[in-house]
This record gives sequence, C-alpha cells and structure tokens, in this order.
Amino acid sequence: MRLHHLEVTAFGPFADTVTVDFDQLSDAGLFLLSGATGAGKTSVLDAVCFALYGDVPGDRNAARRLRSDQAAPGVAPRVELEATLSGRRFRITRSPAWERPKKRGTGTTTQQASVTISERVEGAWHPLSSRLDETGHLVTRLVGMNVTQFTQVAMLPQGRFQAFLRARSDERHKLLQQLFRTGRFDAVERWLRDRRLTLRRESDAAHQRVADLVSRISEATDADLPEDWDIRELSGPAATGAALGWAAGLRDTAKASLQHATTETRRAAGAESGARGELETARVLLERRARVEAALAEQERLLAAADDHAEARRRLDAARRAAGVAPVHRMAAAATLGHQRAAAAADKATSRAAEQLGLLLVDEDTVARAVEEAVDAAARVRAALPVEELARSLTVDIADATRSRALLDTRLGELTGERAALPGLVTDLRAELADARTATQDVVVLTTRLEDLESRLASHAQADLLDAELSVARTALDAARTTATRHREEWLDLREARLDGMAAEIAGSLAVGACCPVCGSAEHPHRASPAPDAPDALAEKAALKALDDAKSTEHVHDELVRDLTTRLAVARGSAGDVPAQTLREERTQVRSDLDRLAAVAGRAEALEGRLEKAEADRERLTEAVATVELEARTLDATIRAKEGDLAAARSDLQDLLAGSGASDLSDLLELHLARVESGRRAAQALDDLAAARAALDESARELGAATGEAGFDSPDDAMASVLPPHEIDALDRSVADHQHRLASVATVLDEPGARELAATASPDLPALESVHGATLAALGEVRSREAVWAVRSQRLTTLVTELSSALDDWSPVREALELTSGLASFVDGKAPDNRLQMRLSAYVLAYRLAQVVAAANERLAGMSDQRYSLEHTGRRGAGETRGGLSLLVRDDWSGEARDPATLSGGETFVVSLALALGLADVITQEAGGADLDTLFVDEGFGSLDADTLDDVMDTLDSLRDGGRVVGVVSHVAEMRDRIPTQLRVTKSRRGSTLAVVR
Repeated sequence: MRLHHLEVTAFGPFADTVTVDFDQLSDAGLFLLSGATGAGKTSVLDAVCFALYGDVPGDRNAARRLRSDQAAPGVAPRVELEATLSGRRFRITRSPAWERPKKRGTGTTTQQASVTISERVEGAWHPLSSRLDETGHLVTRLVGMNVTQFTQVAMLPQGRFQAFLRARSDERHKLLQQLFRTGRFDAVERWLRDRRLTLRRESDAAHQRVADLVSRISEATDADLPEDWDIRELSGPAATGAALGWAAGLRDTAKASLQHATTETRRAAGAESGARGELETARVLLERRARVEAALAEQERLLAAADDHAEARRRLDAARRAAGVAPVHRMAAAATLGHQRAAAAADKATSRAAEQLGLLLVDEDTVARAVEEAVDAAARVRAALPVEELARSLTVDIADATRSRALLDTRLGELTGERAALPGLVTDLRAELADARTATQDVVVLTTRLEDLESRLASHAQADLLDAELSVARTALDAARTTATRHREEWLDLREARLDGMAAEIAGSLAVGACCPVCGSAEHPHRASPAPDAPDALAEKAALKALDDAKSTEHVHDELVRDLTTRLAVARGSAGDVPAQTLREERTQVRSDLDRLAAVAGRAEALEGRLEKAEADRERLTEAVATVELEARTLDATIRAKEGDLAAARSDLQDLLAGSGASDLSDLLELHLARVESGRRAAQALDDLAAARAALDESARELGAATGEAGFDSPDDAMASVLPPHEIDALDRSVADHQHRLASVATVLDEPGARELAATASPDLPALESVHGATLAALGEVRSREAVWAVRSQRLTTLVTELSSALDDWSPVREALELTSGLASFVDGKAPDNRLQMRLSAYVLAYRLAQVVAAANERLAGMSDQRYSLEHTGRRGAGETRGGLSLLVRDDWSGEARDPATLSGGETFVVSLALALGLADVITQEAGGADLDTLFVDEGFGSLDADTLDDVMDTLDSLRDGGRVVGVVSHVAEMRDRIPTQLRVTKSRRGSTLAVVR
C-alpha cells in the first residue's frame, strides 16, 4: 500500500479544504508530521484511516464526532484519498454521518454516511461501488488487513502500543486473538465446554432413569443388584449386558414360575372340592352323636373323680393360707445366705490385709490406721516422681551436650584452617584488581584515540572521493555553461529576426473589416508578406524554453560544484595535516594496545567479585570462629550445671528407696497403692459382715410371726403347703369346672333319643377334616403363588422393555460424553497429558507471540545499545489466573529478567516501539505478505535522551529500505532538527491548515 494524495474538508480540526501530497513527502523517505499540541497531527492519520475503513483509530472512534465544529454551516465533511492497493490505483471518497441544515424550514437533519471507490484504468477513473459494506470488504481484501490490524501495522496509534507491552495475559490474549483472527480456537473451547455440560446433563438424566428402573426391578423381585450394574464409567456392549441380562433373567424366571403355578392351582382346586363334600356329610351325622357320647363319658369321669375333687378343695385352702408365709421365708433364706457369703469374704480380705500390712490383729481401727499410713507413703513417692524424671532427662541432656561439645571442637579446627589461608589471597586479588582498574582507564583513553583516528581516516577517504567527484562536476558545469551560452545566442537571433518580420506577422493576423492595431485603418491595401524563413512566436517560445532548460541544468551543476567544494573543505579540515599512511600505522598500534588492555580490564569485574567474596569469607570465618568458641564455653557451663543437678536428684531418690526393696519409684508407688487397696477392702468386708448379721436376726423374727398368723405349727409345715400360683389357679379352675360339667352332662343326657344315638356307628371325622384341611391349604398356597408370579411377570416385562430402551438411549450419550470430556479437558489445559497446561487458543497465540518477540528483539538490540531483549514466558504473572502469554524484559547488563512495569518512561517507549514494529512485521507476513509502503508512528519521542533517540531514528530510518515511507508524528523540537522534510500542521481560530516544509 502506498499513499499518493489526501484531501480533507470539514473533518476534525480542518474547517476548510486541506491537501497532502504524499508523493512529494515520499521522495525523502522519512518525514515529520509536526505542529502544536491540539493542532491536528493525529487527525491527519485519522483521515487516512477513515478514508480506507470508515473508522478512526483508538478511543476517538467511540465519540463518532468527525465533522469540524469550525466549518461553515452546510459544508459536508469529506475525505478523499488516492492510494495504490495491491498494485492498483484507487480513489476513495468518504463522508461521515453529520447533521446538516434542513433545505426547508429551520433545524437540522441527519445526513447518512456515504462512500465512493473508483479505480484508475488507462488514465480514467471508473467507479466500482458506492455501498459502505461492499467498499469495506473490498478495501480489507486489497490492503490484506482489517482496521484493527492496520492500526497495529501501518499506523502505530498514540498511547496505544505501550498498552500491549504492559497488558495482562488475558488482555494480550484478546488483542492477539483479534489481530491474528484466532477466535475460532476460542469458539472451539467454548463449544466443547458447552457440549460437555449438555452431554453431562443428558447422561445424568439417562443414568438416573436406568438407576430408577434397576431399583424398581430389584424391589419388584426382592433380588440383589448385580455388582456391575452401574455402567457410568463403561462403554460398548459390556456396559449394557450386565443390567439388562440380569433383568431379562428375572423376567424369564417369573414367566416360567407363573405357568407352573397355574397348573398346580387347577389340580388343587379339584382335590379341595371332593374333600369338602365328604366332610360336610360326616359332620351332619357326627354332630348329634358326639354330644351324647361326650356327655356319657364325661358323666362317668366325673363320678370316678369325686374323691380327687374333695382333696383338691382341701389343698386349695391350705395353699391359699401358706401363700402369705412364703415371701417371709424367702427373705429369711436370703439373709442366711448373705451372712454366709459376707463371713467368707471378710475372712479372705482380713487375711490378705494382715499379710500385706503386717498386722497381727485385724479389726476396723487397726485396718484404718494401716491404710492411712500407706496413703501417706504413696503420696511421698508420688511427689518424688518428677525428681526421678528430672534425673533421667539430665542424663540424656548431659550425653547430648558432650557429643555437641566434641563436634564444636572439630568445627573450630576446620574454621581456623580456612581463615588462615585468606589474608594472602586478599592481598593478591587487590594487586590484580588495581592493575585491571588502571587498564580500564587506559582503555577509555585508547578508545577515544581510536575513534579519532577512524574519523580522520574516513575523512581522508571521503576527501579523495569528493576530489574526484568535484573534478567531474566542474567538467559538467563547463559543458552546461557552454550549452546555455549557445542557446542564449540562438534565442537572441530568433528574437531579432522575429522583430524584423513583425509587420508581416501583424498583417497576417488582420481580419477582413477589422481595424489595424498600428494605424487604426479598416482598409489594408498593401499588407506586408513574411520572408520564407521568418520565425514565428512558437519558434521564439521553443528557443526560450531551450534556454531555460539549459540555465536550469547549469544551475544544478553549479549547486553541485558548490556543495562538493564545501564538503571537500570540511573533509580535509576533519582529516588534518597528518598523512593517511601515518594514521593507519598509528591505528594498528592503538588497536593492538587496546586489545591487550581490554583483556586485562575485562577481568576487573570478576576480580572485584572474587575480592569481595574473599573479604566477606574472612569476616564470616572470624565471626564463625568466635561463635563456635562462645558455644563451646556455653556448653561447658551447661554440662557442669546439669551434672550438679543430677547428683542432687540421685541423692534424694536414694533416700526414698532405701530399705523398700523396690528398684525405682514406680515399683515403690505400686507397692504402697496395693497396701492401700488391700486395707480398704478388708474394712469394707468387716462392714458388710456386720450388716448381714443384723439382717439375719430381723428375718428370723418376721418368719415366726407370719407362720402363726397363717395357722401353721411351724414354718416347715407352711412351706410344705405352698403351691405355685399357676397350680393354685389350676386347682381353683378344676374345682369350678367339675361342678359345671356335672350340670351340663345331666342336661344333654336328658334329651329325647340320646341313649339310642350312642349305639350308632360313627364315621372317621378327623381323617376327613385332615384331608379337607390339607387340600384347602394347598389350594390357597398355590393360588397365592399364582397371583404373585402373575403380577411379577407382567411388571418385569414392562420394566425390562423400559430398561432396554433407557440403556439404548444412554449408550451413545455416554460415549459422546467420554470423548467430549477428554477433549475439552485437554483443550482447556487441565488434562494430565497436556504438559504445558495451556489452553488451545493460548497455545496458538503463544506461537504467534514468540514470532513477534523474535522480530521485536532484532530492532530492540539496536535501539537499546544491546542492553534489553524481550522474553516470552508461559508462566503466570502476578495476580493472573492464566499464563502462556506473559512478557519479560531481560537486562543483559544485570543478567536478570524483570517485569516491563519496572522500566522507565524512555525505556518503556523504546521497548514498546520495538514490540510494535515486530508486531507489525509479523502481522504483515500473516496478512499474506501485503506491501506496506507507508508507515506512521504516532507517539511521544520527548522521553528519550539524545543517544537513545539516535538509535531509534536509525531504526526508523532503516524502515525506508525497499522504498517504504515512514511518517513520524511529534511536536518535539529536536525532531524538527533531525528530520528536514516535514508536514507542518498550524492551528488557528478558523481551523487548522497543512503545509509541506523541506
């Protein structure tokens, strides 16, 4: 892309029409767009960008206020740009939307944006389109970039490209994605995440449906679930076989069982019907006979049991009287048993206490005094336990301190040996460092001398070249002067000859009836005739033009001679009077000395480091020796103190253990505690024995009183009549039942025909009832089984069908979820096999960013005097949740990489400019190698020092290689001195204007 001509009307600060001839500026290759703050330097770039894309760069596009406020009412804002795009010449005319005065009435109306694009073919302009969208697509295709890429490549906007250097990874991710059009990778990540969530919900719903069906089948059959029924993590046929096979097997079993139960039900129903008929017939016959036979038999039994009935009545009366004596007798027996047990326990406890406490007489007072003495002894031992623990701790501490003391002696010897070798090393290093510093000063002097020699030799060479060029230029000047003189003479001769034939020339121009311009007459009887070779006005004009051309050529050659003469004088003055050969010999010697001294001086930094380390080591070792000696003395004092404490503790312990027979305090404490426990048990046993004797006496008195009240002679007689409650109840029921049955038998036997019925033979009713009961029970059982299996078979058939359908629906969803989850996790940088743990879009952009950094470092090396270089790192920056697109600036002077935010203002500008130019190079290649012959840099250069500004200007100057035109936007005064070709913007109350200054 190359710009040719720009015309702006009522746009931005330009109220009137202003033009820019970029072809004129392109001759210099590098030009400055200068002017006061707010004059409209950036607006020139806005006009170019608006003409191409219909937008302006950066935040100014959001304002959408492009028409000049100073323009006259009714003047339409308009930008016209002529440019070569993809080798074709185009003219683009755009007008933004604006509020114009209404043609009728007052107020304004919105005039919509418009555009016209034309192509120049064979010297004529041919319109191509007047549609905004069609023109936008055409320009984007011709330029090879969209508006965002264009403002990052061909138009580096003010205050924008530093933001890319200091941006966070996520912000840089968004910008690079827009520049390199990698949004499709973000779309892939989002689609995979959304697809995974959708499939997860579908899979969970399908899994829940299968789980519900399996649970319902298990509930319907009361069968345990198969171990591998849940196929959440499986896939393929094996995933559905377990659950479905288990359910189908249960269904088939239910159907077979139903068929078998139906057959058994029909067979059992027939058997029950026959048995029921026989039973009913027998019951009718036996019902009356049974009553008569039962009455006769009962009468006979009752008469035979008359004596037993009388005895039962007697026993019932005695048992009821003895029931009041039995509880008291049981209490007396329990008291007797308790007294026996208490006596045995007391005998055992007192014997053990006498043995352990050393007592001859064991009674309550003696035992109490012995227990009190044992408790006091145990308390004394328990109080001495910390002393025993202290003794053990002191023993361990003394052993540890003794080992540490031996280690300190070893360490002290090592440190003393190391310190002894350092004074000599420090002396040698100081001497070498002094030589290196002296060499460093000499290097500076020789470097200055070498630069001076190089400059003077270059001046000698330039003077020789200029001398030869001056000789050729003088020869050309002489030839141009001769040619100019010849053309002047020819022109004068033609002018004189034309004046001589002027009458004939006037006569030839007279028209019929017209007045003569000389005499005024309308009649011309004798017109003058020109000579055959008389010159006319055209011949004179051609001669004059040839003379002007010759003079111009002479002037050019004269200016060249003057320029070469001046430059030759300057070069000879710079070279001086010393011959070039002498200077070359001196330069060789200086270079040799400089190389030798540079090698010595180069060791200064390393020697300083070694010297500092040696001195630091000497101080460190001295401090370490003092520290070790102090630690040794401290340990000696600690050991002595602990040994004294240990002796005192052992003495106290020995006093306690003397005569006890125990090996330590724990054994002694256990012995005293055992004595206390034995004494307490003996005292308790004596108390229990006294209580048991009192209870025995009381129970004997109550038993005698109860026996007399019940009417018995002795407790043994009363206890002989005691019957259990159930026997008393049985006797009572037996007596009452005997009397009731006698009355009932008499009633039955007195009925008519009762005696004759007893002689009739009776059927075997129990056998018939047994048969019918068995058949009825069998029928009920098989009918129940049939109903159960019918319901189960029908339900299982429905559930198996639903389960099969649910598994078929779930299988493809589960397989898709497994594939999508693995791929989504990998693409999102969370899968274990994604070693870089980077998102897909960040990985793609990291490759592009590495290209940008490589391209930027090629320019940054020159602009920063080989100090700074950019590094692309995949690590996350501070406060960032994602990495992969972080930038660091490596300072080769310190060897450290640091955050770009730590750079100064000028350093930030240099690094940012290099990064922007690298980004421009990469995007240009990404856009298909689009030709960008015009480049603008809109940024403040005022933060740079003179040397850095020189390096930056050299870099910008190198961009002109291949015919590229570079426009620099700045109001810095020093830039006006460095760049002679300028497009100057001047502001006023009536609007800004443009002018080219060379």
